[in-house]
Amino acid sequence: MFSDAVKEVLRAVSGALQIPTIVILLILIAVTVVMLGSIIGEFFTERKQLKVRIPLLIDDIQGRSAKETGAIIEASGLLKRQKKAIGELLSRTAIPEAEREALARQLIFEEQAHYDRISRITDFVAKIAPMFGLMGTLIPLGPGLIALGQGDTKTLSSSLLIAFDTTVAGLISAAVSYIISSVRNRWYEEYMVNLETVMECILEEQNREITDEN
Repeated sequence: MFSDAVKEVLRAVSGALQIPTIVILLILIAVTVVMLGSIIGEFFTERKQLKVRIPLLIDDIQGRSAKETGAIIEASGLLKRQKKAIGELLSRTAIPEAEREALARQLIFEEQAHYDRISRITDFVAKIAPMFGLMGTLIPLGPGLIALGQGDTKTLSSSLLIAFDTTVAGLISAAVSYIISSVRNRWYEEYMVNLETVMECILEEQNREITDEN
């Protein structure tokens, strides 16, 4: 008696979760489509515009004043966000060395946090989409097996169709999100390396300039 009641409760809970699971999968698919459009737009508006060779840029700013360096950076092929961060550092030449280095670390941290926020969405979808796809697969199999035992092929086919569709939806959403995250992480790692390299060079030039003046 008790075991039958437990089975009925579990079956009721499982059945109640079917619609929310499908809704969540649809939301994840919608988010994936938006993120796919976002990375395509990012490629044409930012990635394609990134035309800079860091070694040559570093050679250009060697021995330059802060004003000259700012003009070189502005005319370079760096991203707008990178130019803004470097410009912020160049505008603080009068502060002590320790504070300039702390400012550089803070600017780099803010850029990294910006890119992490963007990647976090697709990382999250890539992790949870397979789980909801699996839930969407298993939940309708219970009624399907019962229908099979009763010879109800219509209910069985409907349950199997839902199971297969949710599996495909979850896997596609996860796969596309994983690819987007992988591509973006590679891009953002390059952006951060470029930014750190240029900032380190600028700090060295500023410190050398102050030493020469003293």
